[in-house]
Amino acid sequence: MQFLQNELARPNISESLVVLLRRMIVDGTLPAGGRVNEVHLARDLGVSRTPLREALGRLVAEGAITIVPRYGYYVCPLTFEEFRQIYQIRPILDPEALRLAGIPSAERLNRLEEINQKINEAADDEQIISLDDEWHLELLADCPNRVLVELIEQNIRRTRRYEMALMRESKNVQTASDEHEQIIAALRAGNLEEGCKALRRNMESGFEPIADWLKTRESMGNSKA
Repeated sequence: MQFLQNELARPNISESLVVLLRRMIVDGTLPAGGRVNEVHLARDLGVSRTPLREALGRLVAEGAITIVPRYGYYVCPLTFEEFRQIYQIRPILDPEALRLAGIPSAERLNRLEEINQKINEAADDEQIISLDDEWHLELLADCPNRVLVELIEQNIRRTRRYEMALMRESKNVQTASDEHEQIIAALRAGNLEEGCKALRRNMESGFEPIADWLKTRESMGNSKA
């Protein structure tokens, strides 16, 4: 309970609840397919139902929770098919957003280096994932097509629980910091085309580890049936 109190001590309680509920889904505290009882959950977490509903709404937008009219909220399972469909989008969207943004300024490239260094130094799984998301959004910050950037942000939210699940279960997950360095090096050299290619490779490289984990997880589940 002390852990919950620490998590919910942040200024934005709704945002803190999103992080906490996402963790509870990933670790099975809120089991896949299970109904989320708002009254009981609010009581257990020591929060009112208003910020809890706001957090649940965020998770509905992420695809982590679904809402059934007249019945309430239910936890969505992690599936390979959903992940495959979601993850195929980023290698298309991100390089195009970078192409439209052009070569970042020296100040932005320095900022990207700083974030990448934080990724290397981070020990917490969720912090690594958050920093990686921050790095990519910083890279694309100058993209003039804001609808495209919003699509990328939506995709980031949809893949978050898959990345968290893998980071929690796999002890050999490597961050993408080396690939980030390749992207930065290409852009510092003024080679936008190579930077876009390196970014596409970076987005594609994240697929296989999570896909393999999901396939193994699903096959194990089927073998128990």
